[in-house]
Amino acid sequence: MVPIKVLVVDDSAMVRQVLKAIIDQAEGMTCVATARDAYEARDNVNQLAPDVITLDIEMPRMDGLTFLSKLMRARPTPVVMISTLTEKGTEATLRAMELGAVEFIAKPKLAVRSGLSEYGAEIVRAIQSASEARVQSARRAIPPQQGEIDELPALSGTEKIIALGASTGGTEAIKAILEPLPANMPAIVMTQHMPGGFTHSFASRLNATCAMTVKEAEHNERIIPGRAYLAPGDMHMQVIRSGANYVIQLSQDPPVNRHRPSVDVMFLSLVKNAGNNTIALLLTGMGRDGSSGMQSLRETGALTIAQDEDTSLVYGMPKAAVDLGAADTILPLDRMPKFLVDWASRKASTNRV
Repeated sequence: MVPIKVLVVDDSAMVRQVLKAIIDQAEGMTCVATARDAYEARDNVNQLAPDVITLDIEMPRMDGLTFLSKLMRARPTPVVMISTLTEKGTEATLRAMELGAVEFIAKPKLAVRSGLSEYGAEIVRAIQSASEARVQSARRAIPPQQGEIDELPALSGTEKIIALGASTGGTEAIKAILEPLPANMPAIVMTQHMPGGFTHSFASRLNATCAMTVKEAEHNERIIPGRAYLAPGDMHMQVIRSGANYVIQLSQDPPVNRHRPSVDVMFLSLVKNAGNNTIALLLTGMGRDGSSGMQSLRETGALTIAQDEDTSLVYGMPKAAVDLGAADTILPLDRMPKFLVDWASRKASTNRV
């Protein structure tokens, strides 16, 4: 197997050293070079044609976002952002995803050596995931909306629920689905593989551009129509029943499919508590998380949709669902918003007041 060629770009010599050591020790990848700024990185990209780049945001002479923007225009390459867990860092990271980065992880705390082994596994997973991304089609993955989206009739019920699951490439895919939706959609619950500290900023950015209210989910929060709830980073989210209502339950139970939050955890809670009142969508991402939960949802009579290969940045999770026979329908990303509105319109007359 040809190893994945990785270029590490960071202004910290210590971080470069740590990342290079992690990459070189991992099976199936090699660090072909390190660069301390964007200008060194540019030369390395031209000379070595790396398969994946890890990129710091704050660097001298040219910041990471400017370099990323130039890179995606000149030589699209899968990029993993290495971000500080600060408000400024998370905002910059989410902007990087909009510019074309495909993965991101928090910068390691080099003073805490005990956590470097776990951090190394995170780096390796992110690089492997990024290496499978088709960045040349990244912009195609979010095409213009096809067809007019009609306003919904007045919805007074609370039974119907929409569930979205995603990983690599999912931040932009979720944005492409939510932004065209009217404010009075049925409630939406979303699990996106993200580390703790990023989900609050992601939900806030979505809330600023969507008609629906988008927020980071809270424990024991009642789920109501017109709102979209994002699972907090590093916490599983389940939908449970409390009388006639749906309620969010959060936990730090062990990871499932190596993920917390896990899409399967969310989907399986809907099997038990919402059943055929659910429509579930499995979007771009590496691995199999969500496929078995989607299969169980389909068996209860829920409507299940997988994103198609052409518009998936990484056709892993949707493919796993399709291969399992868990998807009723396979749709390109641009057709999903109208499909959801049409589904909600058909269901409006059956909603319980």
